[in-house]
Amino acid sequence: MINRRDWLAGWTGAAACGLLSPTHTLAGATGIVPKLRQGVWDVHVHLSGFGGTVQQRVDQLLVHADRMGIERLVISMGTSFIHDPTPEQLVRQNDDVLQAIEHAPQRVLGLVYVNPKHTAASLSEIDRCVMDGPMVGIKLWIAMRCHRPELDPIVRRSVDLQIPVLQHCYWRTEENLPGESTPADMAALASRHPDARFICAHTGNDWERGLRAIRSQPHVFAEICGSDPTAGFVQMAVREVGATRVLYGSDAGGRSFASQLAKVYSAGLSEQDEQLILGGNLQRLLQPVLQTKGVRP
Repeated sequence: MINRRDWLAGWTGAAACGLLSPTHTLAGATGIVPKLRQGVWDVHVHLSGFGGTVQQRVDQLLVHADRMGIERLVISMGTSFIHDPTPEQLVRQNDDVLQAIEHAPQRVLGLVYVNPKHTAASLSEIDRCVMDGPMVGIKLWIAMRCHRPELDPIVRRSVDLQIPVLQHCYWRTEENLPGESTPADMAALASRHPDARFICAHTGNDWERGLRAIRSQPHVFAEICGSDPTAGFVQMAVREVGATRVLYGSDAGGRSFASQLAKVYSAGLSEQDEQLILGGNLQRLLQPVLQTKGVRP
């Protein structure tokens, strides 16, 4: 029987990107899709890249997620990206994600988007969306570099609620965007908060440097989404930080599910390590907050 790696390697173009029409069927693929559907959880998904209402965007995401065997989507930020959101914009962004969760509560989880420039508003949003709402973590983007002390109250709140903090981290070939964090910034923040749990989104894009920057911080997870499916990323991540600290994410709709899954399926991992990266690690990371909310993985 054909295995998952052969299947992904054999389907190129629209099929490999998960962008075929909803009526498309894979001739001769009987038995393959069920093998893919074994608890894949995607930690990094957005509502951008699609048109329509929040509900319509979620439906489109799920069409493609189903083709690739992805069970749960962790969505953050609203229908438009705002680099440096005001308190009012944070509420609207998070309201979009709350709508997405309400529309598909068995498939969608959410991260609350905050801005460390607005401490009181950010803490209020964490309480509204996590403590009193359905969200399961915190999302930080590029309003402020994350090594700064302004992030400490947000991280301390994450510890109180036993939720992870997902921080966008990048090393660009040119200068980073204003306020954009690097994996070194992530490591500096993590060193101040050994009892918190962090997700280094994109592992810095320049993942060879990124992995080395975070490997000394055992409570920082390397997340693989966003860059091209270059060979070696996942293999190096497992070697440098261990399979228990690597998370699958896609950055959909900016990237396809399939191109990011290919990083894992092509890595030649053991079945155990593959399952950890594709869902096991994230389920373990979210287990305290899911248990508090009565959500079963």
